[in-house]
Amino acid sequence: MKKLSKSQTRNHGKFWPTVRPLIWEKAQQLYQEEQARTMGTDYKGITATHKELREAGYFHTAKVITLRNLYLQNKTSPALTKNSLRHLKNPTHQNKNQKEVKTCPNKE
Repeated sequence: MKKLSKSQTRNHGKFWPTVRPLIWEKAQQLYQEEQARTMGTDYKGITATHKELREAGYFHTAKVITLRNLYLQNKTSPALTKNSLRHLKNPTHQNKNQKEVKTCPNKE
């Protein structure tokens, strides 16, 4: 019988496995924005490895930005929801279940 390692037997959380890919995505975005800004017309859109992103500090910066945005978004609701993660990925995304409320300024 094969013995399972600790990482295979313990329950994984919901927060970090969900947020970590968002952090890497943001780190890559920051890296490419800086490359485009500094290289001008020579920019080729090359992606960096995770090691390069960590060493250059992009991962840490992306982590701070992502966690700050997530905190500000979930200030009133401490639970991490799928909608909040979708909003973090795409800030222009609106929840389709929310009804638009129109108010009439002349009526009270």
